[in-house]
Amino acid sequence: MFKDFIRHLFPRMVLKENLKISYTFCLGGMAFTLFGLLAVSGLLLAMYYQPHADHAYSSILYIEEQVFGGHFLHSLHRTASNLYLLLIFLHTLRVLLTGAYRPPRQMNWLIGFLLLCLALFSGYTGYLLPMDQLALWATQTGMELVRILPLGELFYQFLVPDAVGEPLSLLRFYILHVVVLPMTTVLLCALHFYKIRKQKGALPYL
Repeated sequence: MFKDFIRHLFPRMVLKENLKISYTFCLGGMAFTLFGLLAVSGLLLAMYYQPHADHAYSSILYIEEQVFGGHFLHSLHRTASNLYLLLIFLHTLRVLLTGAYRPPRQMNWLIGFLLLCLALFSGYTGYLLPMDQLALWATQTGMELVRILPLGELFYQFLVPDAVGEPLSLLRFYILHVVVLPMTTVLLCALHFYKIRKQKGALPYL
């Protein structure tokens, strides 16, 4: 699997028609590049951020006002996350319109759909971390909507054992955002690339 992944990144031969920008518009590749940018910028922000209900907002103010380049870094992370979601949506749309989800690529389609869900959930968990009024009320609204879904109450109790913005819920959102979801995304991306290589590219069907 690891060798196939490396060969996918550095193939010995590439078909001429596969180099056309209209082949895939490089939407998946650009999304993965932005994921790497989010990982680096997020790591730098985590060096100053305090995942505690009493200090989270003040740590964001410290990053933006006291840390050299902090305002740019925070804005870069937020903007990159929006572009990341946009590119994944466009990538999914391209797959649908070209019929590239059909057999034998249906498993890779499911992996890609899981990556889309992870991206949305990552954005949602990260939205609470600044702990300003917008983040608190938006997250509270989202969690109340979750409660009406099947098994939503269990999901709510897992994410919010005390209350939105309280120490335990903030800590769980933080751990999910910086550890669990990124690691799961990396594993699924590796599997996604492996399946593409295994299936000899990503030719559209229509």
